[in-house]
Amino acid sequence: MAITEYFIRFLQRRDTLSEDDLARLRAVRTEHVSFPSGAVIVPADRAARRSCMMLRGLSARSHQLVGRPEERVITALHVPGDFVDLHGFVLAGLEHSVVAVGPADVEFIDHSELTEITENFPHLTRLLWMATLIDAAVHRQWLVAAASLRSSAHLAHLLCEIYTRLNTVGAASHHQFMLPLLQRELADILGYSPIHVNRAVRDLRDRGLIRWAGADVKILNWQGLTTLARFDPGYLDMERQSR
Repeated sequence: MAITEYFIRFLQRRDTLSEDDLARLRAVRTEHVSFPSGAVIVPADRAARRSCMMLRGLSARSHQLVGRPEERVITALHVPGDFVDLHGFVLAGLEHSVVAVGPADVEFIDHSELTEITENFPHLTRLLWMATLIDAAVHRQWLVAAASLRSSAHLAHLLCEIYTRLNTVGAASHHQFMLPLLQRELADILGYSPIHVNRAVRDLRDRGLIRWAGADVKILNWQGLTTLARFDPGYLDMERQSR
């Protein structure tokens, strides 16, 4: 298969791609693999020879706690078009696993393809670097949100971010998206108990900000949700930089 158009849209939102850039990206060979919910897509502590990009569904970075193997912390969510482990291209291995959140389809890209791009396409190389920097910026913003927002606002911030990222690549629209997270998974992400997460979801519903049924999330009041969350999408580097 060819590389997903979601990733191309992700790059085009931030920079201009030449015809040569587009041709090289669309010539990237990929292996399409489907995973059931909860399956390990990329295992921890294993030398990688390929990197993984989301095609459909969501995935999460999952960290096992030392001495408490039954517990975990989720430090990132990945949406279609995201490289979930691009840093594994230059590292010996990952210190965390990447797991499917709901059914997920991914594309694996051999590191030989990435090596050829970095050796012969300097502009694309900078854009791959940019993708890892945006990933790091999202992680920093999660830390800021965890430190500064209370439960309902913290959850609201997560919903604003995920919708914005999905909408950017054309995987969601009209303030509606799929989020197949169980309450215990939300608890792993937000650092609360499932009871606190349940209360936060109920609070956002009672305020008339969202409708959440199963995996289907509908944002009823975008302005109200972003105000509660103090959400500023600038950290997602949404726009092209003038040069």
